Amino acid sequence: MTDQRKSLQTAEQEPSMLVNMVFNIVLPVLILMQLSSPERLGATQALILALAFPLSFGSWELWRRRKVNGFSVLGLISVLLTGGIGLLELDPKYIAIKEAAVPGVIGIAVWGSRYTRFPIVEKMLLNRKMVDVDKLNAALQARGNRAAFQRVINNAGNGVAAAFFLSATLNYVLARMIVVSPAGSEAFNHEIGRMTALSFPVIVLPTMLVLFGAIFYLFARINKLAGESVEAFLIEQKK
Repeated sequence: MTDQRKSLQTAEQEPSMLVNMVFNIVLPVLILMQLSSPERLGATQALILALAFPLSFGSWELWRRRKVNGFSVLGLISVLLTGGIGLLELDPKYIAIKEAAVPGVIGIAVWGSRYTRFPIVEKMLLNRKMVDVDKLNAALQARGNRAAFQRVINNAGNGVAAAFFLSATLNYVLARMIVVSPAGSEAFNHEIGRMTALSFPVIVLPTMLVLFGAIFYLFARINKLAGESVEAFLIEQKK
């Protein structure tokens, strides 16, 4: 009971999507697009300040959780790479490569992990803090559908991996279309800001649709294979 209460308290303390967007999108975009001129901070100082917000927020999240999260680490690496490309004034094409590489690596990890003892997709879609996995497995076993459900898990995993591969493709195309100015310039900062602002409607929304499609497919198959609705296997969240 104590462990469950701690888990619920941790869930309640999760930063809202609004807070995430403010630190990772809104503030960096405003700084890059409004403070990059020589009359204000200048391109270099504005880039450093803009990236400081997502970097600090991500570092704080890792420290607060006291647990290394692969997705969070990749996010921090992405921020550092953006700063490195800008400060070292590398070819802007590396921004597109970096933007595609991060979700691409996640997609490969999700897809490849299904062949290991630690499939990521099962951890993502069948979180034991929310789903009574033992009860679900018992229901599937009783109906002789364990093997069929494993195929469903694999298909859902392919859908999750496809969402990340779609994100990688859209990231690359968007970056190549927008970020064309020399790194270290005011124009470069404006383009990074514009790309960041457009990332939500152009990349995040389509990717989330594919991801939700995979989740919907999994839950629909649970209903059929286990003989009960998903709600029957959800762990009651008591305060």
